[in-house]
Amino acid sequence: MTPPPPVPPDDLPALERSPLLEHLSPDERHQILTRLDHLTISPGTAIVREGDEADHMFFVLEGQARLLRGALDIGAVRPGDHFGELGLVGTRHRLASVIAESPMRLARLSLQSWRSLVREEPHMAVHLLEGMLETAGQQLTRMTDSVGRLLGQRLLPRRAEIAVALEGDLQPVPTGTTLRHLLPGSVGGSRVVGGLVDSRPVSLDTPVVSQVSVAPLTLADSEGREILRRSAGLVLLEAIGRAIPGARARMLAPLETLQRVALALPPELDAEGAARAKAGIAEIFGRLIAEREPLHEEIWTVEEAREELTVRGWPDAAAMLSVWRDTGVSLVSCGDTYALRTGPVVPDAGFLAGTRVQPDPVGLLLAFGSSVTQHVPRTPQDIAHPEAALAREAAFPRYGGEMVEVQRGWRKALGIEDVGRYNAACVSGRVAELIRVAEGFHEKRLGALADKIAARRKHLRVICIAGPSSSGKTTLIKRLTTQLVIDGLRPVALSLDDYYVDRDATPKDEHGQFDFEALEAIDLPQLQRDLRALLRGETVRTPRFDFKAGLSRPGAGPELCLGDDTLLMLEGIHGLNPALIGDAVKPEQAFRVFIHPAATLPLDRLSPVDPTDVRLLRRIVRDRHGRNLSAAENIQRWASVRRGELLHIYPFQHHADAVFDSALIYEPSVLKVYAERYLLEVPRDHPAQPTARRLRHLLDHYVTIYPEHVPPTSLLREFIGGSGFEY
Repeated sequence: MTPPPPVPPDDLPALERSPLLEHLSPDERHQILTRLDHLTISPGTAIVREGDEADHMFFVLEGQARLLRGALDIGAVRPGDHFGELGLVGTRHRLASVIAESPMRLARLSLQSWRSLVREEPHMAVHLLEGMLETAGQQLTRMTDSVGRLLGQRLLPRRAEIAVALEGDLQPVPTGTTLRHLLPGSVGGSRVVGGLVDSRPVSLDTPVVSQVSVAPLTLADSEGREILRRSAGLVLLEAIGRAIPGARARMLAPLETLQRVALALPPELDAEGAARAKAGIAEIFGRLIAEREPLHEEIWTVEEAREELTVRGWPDAAAMLSVWRDTGVSLVSCGDTYALRTGPVVPDAGFLAGTRVQPDPVGLLLAFGSSVTQHVPRTPQDIAHPEAALAREAAFPRYGGEMVEVQRGWRKALGIEDVGRYNAACVSGRVAELIRVAEGFHEKRLGALADKIAARRKHLRVICIAGPSSSGKTTLIKRLTTQLVIDGLRPVALSLDDYYVDRDATPKDEHGQFDFEALEAIDLPQLQRDLRALLRGETVRTPRFDFKAGLSRPGAGPELCLGDDTLLMLEGIHGLNPALIGDAVKPEQAFRVFIHPAATLPLDRLSPVDPTDVRLLRRIVRDRHGRNLSAAENIQRWASVRRGELLHIYPFQHHADAVFDSALIYEPSVLKVYAERYLLEVPRDHPAQPTARRLRHLLDHYVTIYPEHVPPTSLLREFIGGSGFEY
């Protein structure tokens, strides 16, 4: 029988890639080369079989094979890898099979050559044996870590290696590899804070256990910023607990670059003591970041979680679990602080670098710094003066104010201060009561708003109404009109949509797209000329904008004339901006109203319900009903909608004479009836899928209320249909 040929010297570089041979000197590697022979293997060939006698070890020069033990796929062997070494040092039978997947070239060391090496070159043999032990130890450590991660997730691995799609390429990785080891630390200068596994937002500590696609979530993504806010809130609650064990805190609805935190300190602290306490909290928060305090995601049984949360003083979170449909519940933790998991968190507090804590009249502010602000649309003035912009954002209580406090008051009187207790009230048969009180509150506030306007009837001529998308402006105008008529006034509407400039004169945004939400998209000179004429008592033939042609049609709109008892109602995105009406309307002649949902119920102390999410759910339901616009399309457009709000509405909030909170305590339960299915329609691989999943998870926390309970005059009818008003 002809012996196999020796390994060509040209293959020495391929052998040098072997971690087993890196312990040898170049001279020793050359000596090993003379003791190896060369094999060429066809695809499908069993190079070794489990249970066969072991008499060779192999080095892979080219090609790939699978390593199998029984039915378990242990992984792949590739150029630079080796296998079969245990057959040289005591194991006489193969423990696994190796099957070629492609044409292969192998270098082989026989048991006879190994024994000869031990006799003739014992020093070199010891070096080679040390390499065998070290690589075997590394393999054992990787396998132990993988199994440990899998057991922690209560999964049974089917394969030791899987293929992961990353940036479009399939990459083989050991089963249980975490996303932190697969994804980069940053993308385009933006910090990676989480990952997407088949479009599902997850923590970077998540192990992959099947063939999936993975992608990074950065602070450039809205869902990435959600992870940062949630994680920072959890770390801050832990810092507060360490600094002042008797303090109570809860996160309020987030702003764009800030998170307001309500803080109740022990009553014995005076103003100076409170200031020291807040400084101590900020110091501990910074230390937790510097020391990279771990954050964890854990699975508990509902019973043990309810008991633990109750003991730790989280009755709101414990109340949520009274209607929990599953036997298990996910919690997040930092130190001794536990909360309901409403989404992934970062692996440790070090990811929050740049986030700082500062005092606030309500309690504290979390400021997320430049890592977030660089991704939030800002006006040129805000970019030039970032600290002033931060102060303005913190100063205006977008999700606070007098109406919000009154609403919280009657909710507290009803014993409903969080979603858990709201659910309990619904289950106990109080749905009708909750709806009556919520709708009655709106009606009372609308009457008060109309009375406030009527009190200025002597000079007041123009009412400007502004609010972000899906805030309820249309119904507000209808219901306010009714109240004003009761007060003896006659409102007349003027649509800003008819004052668009021609399409070719429309300004463009930074991406070269038409910016219809810019103030310059409105024909301000024409609008202000018409306002002056109307206020002089003249009759004005208003323009009409032809959206199909993209042209303004002067004089093609309705004819308007203001009498002594007539008020002009001007609704649009720029209603709070003084530049809209300029000097055409004197300050005492204008009244500005800002409408938005504000007073949402929290899930627990860590997780408020963001009013922005409520508006997005309203919009998804309304547009799916009335405009045949899918949830996926709506979610994708949301970033552009939010951009317009941040640039053209919120910077002018302080000009509002009145703020109307359009939130209804029960509306998520009604929106759930429609939105749940619409969100399920979002394709699994669609870019909108991460947000759709988060919104579905939010709705899961609410019991369902059917639409027939909603009055026809409710603001909610604007979004679910069946309104008593004609739009």
